[in-house]
Amino acid sequence: MTGGSIAVRRLSQQVRLLSSSRSSMVSTFGTRLIGAPNTLEHRVFIEHNGSVVSSFHDVPLFADQSNGILNMIVEVPRWTNAKMEISKEEPFNPIKQDIKKGRLRFVRNCFPHHGYIWNYGAFPQTWEDPAALHPETKAKGDNDPLDVCEIGEQVGYVGQVKQVKVLGIMALLDEGETDWKVIVVDVHDPLASKLNDIEDVERHLPGLIRATNEWFRIYKIPDGKGENAFAFSGEAKNKKYATEIIHECNEAWRRLITGDSPAKTPTYEIAVRNLTNPNSPGLVTRNDPTYANLPPDSRQPPALIDPSISKWFYISSVQV
Repeated sequence: MTGGSIAVRRLSQQVRLLSSSRSSMVSTFGTRLIGAPNTLEHRVFIEHNGSVVSSFHDVPLFADQSNGILNMIVEVPRWTNAKMEISKEEPFNPIKQDIKKGRLRFVRNCFPHHGYIWNYGAFPQTWEDPAALHPETKAKGDNDPLDVCEIGEQVGYVGQVKQVKVLGIMALLDEGETDWKVIVVDVHDPLASKLNDIEDVERHLPGLIRATNEWFRIYKIPDGKGENAFAFSGEAKNKKYATEIIHECNEAWRRLITGDSPAKTPTYEIAVRNLTNPNSPGLVTRNDPTYANLPPDSRQPPALIDPSISKWFYISSVQV
């Protein structure tokens, strides 16, 4: 049996194990919004049955034990610019807007793209280990949950937990780190039954993989940085390869949450408080002060943003 086959078999076994113990968590997620979008104070917590859970550690990776369906968390809805992301550092890992040099971060519009061109987010219970050098990309992990691009037609919302099927994966090399981008589709999308592997994406959504490659290559150029590079010459790998990477990142997260990999080093500190992982040093009850003192929902209308965020940037290096 090949290494790839073993990885797929082990992932299938974990699907059955985790789904049997956590299947009740799949369909009853909501969001708790704190403050106004486009402000430093804004947070989006994931709730399950009205109670906050960790978006990183408590939302199960697997949603369906028999059909290969996974949960993804939407951080950035399609066509929006605010760089929202799961906070690794704050207790119970709310989604917040990234900050650069004290200012809220917005991704620029690189013609002909507007904002993000998919629902962008992450797989819970995955971690790209910054101490692990990938043998094919020759770069270490980026210390984040595994990134996901959901290509269905519905525009999501921040904090939405979508059930998705895996189609393929791309390996961005972002500032010297491996930054995998998993291509998925919402299982409820009208095209979901026709999209089963990466070659189906080009057949039914021609140009999307090419546009995805271009988007990630150039999106930092308006901020004064160079083009990003890809491993595998920019090729999108198939579902089988993607499944192996998901397994590796789930295993890395398991080492993190159980304490086998350090959550605190001289270069980073990850909040591992959670409610559902019995072998975790970070396991707490709802009576824990850090949990009991979480703020109630205080959602407000979005704050105004600088009109320059809507500007289009024309990048001369774009390959047509």
